Amino acid sequence: MAPPVLFDVENQIAVITLNRPERRNAINQQLLVHLYNALDAVSARSDIRVAIITGNGPSFCAGLDLGAIGKENLFDPRGDGSDLPDLMHACKKPIIGAVNGHAITGGFELALNCDFIIAAENAQFSDTHARVGIHPGWGMTQLLQQTVGQRRAKQISFTCQPIYAHTALAWGLVNEVLPREHLLERARTIAAQIVQADPGLLGTIKTLIENRNSSPLAQAFDKERNGFRQFLRDQLSKFNPS
Repeated sequence: MAPPVLFDVENQIAVITLNRPERRNAINQQLLVHLYNALDAVSARSDIRVAIITGNGPSFCAGLDLGAIGKENLFDPRGDGSDLPDLMHACKKPIIGAVNGHAITGGFELALNCDFIIAAENAQFSDTHARVGIHPGWGMTQLLQQTVGQRRAKQISFTCQPIYAHTALAWGLVNEVLPREHLLERARTIAAQIVQADPGLLGTIKTLIENRNSSPLAQAFDKERNGFRQFLRDQLSKFNPS
């Protein structure tokens, strides 16, 4: 039986593929266990510099498998207290969402937790929490408004209607839209460009950008400026040792 998540590493790029195509990659406990293990591997392995998350088949991820609710441990699938947003936030390496087809509810949240998203022309994003009666928990109410603005986020979440790829691009939800057959190739190209960056500084820049999520502008700006001053002091010490 095929694993619910595929994990491949090549040229310092990890590709994490949700692999329940017969269920539109719907989330059950085993998929979460394998996904969390893959994210841990991305964080821990020195031979991985960037990751791509995508889906096998016609969908990226259809959200929670309704048949698993109340029957499987979806809140703490590994029994170690790990949760998806925490694992993705803790990862200091870039994670690209390559969304093919449907990204619905929990699948939409998974995409939102990526550093950025590129989408196939057939991609569609839906927040159906209100329709199916499931409380959001992976950041939908916060990350979506951060991305598209509060008024558009309200429209998406209140109506539960899909947002198609080109609208998602116009609203700033995705960075690029391209034909389905070129999606993973483009994701790999972007990942290869990221691999060329200095890994330490890349992690620093990722952290500095994300500081703005929890700090006012002046405080986040000071963190960047103080880091630059420390960098200059380190360079001065390196070239002018006492």
